[in-house]
Amino acid sequence: MILAELTRMPLNPPVPESVYDVLIIGGGPGGSSAACYLRQSGLKVLLLEREHFPRFHIGESLLPYNRIIFEEIGVWPALEAAGFPKKYGAQFHLGNGSKCTKFVFREGRFTKEPEAIQVERAVFDNILLRHAEKQGAEVREGWTVKHVEQGTDVAEVKAVSDDGEIETYQARYVIDASGRGNMTGNQDGIREIHPRLKKLAVFGHFKGVKRDEGEKTGDTVIVRLENKWFWLIPVSAEKTSVGCVMDNSEYAELKLSPAEVFQKFVEASAPMQERMAMAESCSKIQTTGDFSYKNKSLFGPRLLRVGDAAGFMDPIFSAGVYLAMYSGKLAARAIAETIKKQDDPLPRFQAYEKRVQDSMKFYWTMVENFYTTPFMEVFLEPRKRFDLPAAVNAVLAGELEGGRAMRWRLQVFFWIIKLQARYPLVPRISFQ
Repeated sequence: MILAELTRMPLNPPVPESVYDVLIIGGGPGGSSAACYLRQSGLKVLLLEREHFPRFHIGESLLPYNRIIFEEIGVWPALEAAGFPKKYGAQFHLGNGSKCTKFVFREGRFTKEPEAIQVERAVFDNILLRHAEKQGAEVREGWTVKHVEQGTDVAEVKAVSDDGEIETYQARYVIDASGRGNMTGNQDGIREIHPRLKKLAVFGHFKGVKRDEGEKTGDTVIVRLENKWFWLIPVSAEKTSVGCVMDNSEYAELKLSPAEVFQKFVEASAPMQERMAMAESCSKIQTTGDFSYKNKSLFGPRLLRVGDAAGFMDPIFSAGVYLAMYSGKLAARAIAETIKKQDDPLPRFQAYEKRVQDSMKFYWTMVENFYTTPFMEVFLEPRKRFDLPAAVNAVLAGELEGGRAMRWRLQVFFWIIKLQARYPLVPRISFQ
């Protein structure tokens, strides 16, 4: 159906001045970055965001390769001035404290970017959105998109303001960056929930969480229990985001409040008890779900989906913000080139979909394996032979275009995990 509609589209339809070149749904990192790239191409951009920034959000740990995008859109000086904690690596600990491994990004042979930042999303997202506005994007907050109709000449977007005002906007193309709201994916009924990763997170912000000293003070710390895991992410000098990801069904069976569930599993882990011993809550303990899903298609005749509106995965490897901004960049460039050349968008949209899906594929595979014991046994016993840890390090940093030298090492890494399930190539572990 999509191919037929694209084939029937006129290549250079007349466009009134009242029509935007691109309308973006959502002002998170994916939408803001797409707006900046589109404005660099001189296009007329409208961004509709249902909330008013700054607003609370989780997903605070970034990847080193975010830095490339920050510099390309010109927002890096503002982010540097905000004083976010530096992140030089990540740590993975067993919940019983018996074993851990630590990745340092600069030690990865294939890693070109050595450090990242940890962010408080309310501050970070607001900086990005205001930067898009300064670049010339028209930003309207408090507008919720209700429906998108992809016509022959333009797309029509129906939206409602906080005050109940209804408006229909027209644009040559639409970028859906609506996050887990998944506006057009839900509208078109194309969301597919992962059958085995039906997860829920219980989380909050705390002061007084114990951190490592030196440059490791900014590390993301992951603590893996038998069937769940904790994140600890420093988001400011005093504040740390702490959350626990578990099965939806387990949470429902406990019949406890979010705070009680959180405390129950902190007490079940020695490393968590140690780090949380002096912690004081500075926010309400909350829950969030929808882990994990993807949409069957990432494009329509006049539409591209980016970030979590393309697919959302369990946040264990902190790839969410980077994939949102990376796909926002690719979507903006595909649309800008189509408008510039006034030709058929289908080949570019298909190439966009393939590239984004390929980028997500490794992280999906990592997440699916993360919940298995053989994966943790191999992951916590990195061996330098064949530079396999270096390849894993690179992708965890955000290297998505590492070439054949990196890809074959990742394949070997996953083969070893399969073998580990049958033969103890590295020592077995216990979660007790």
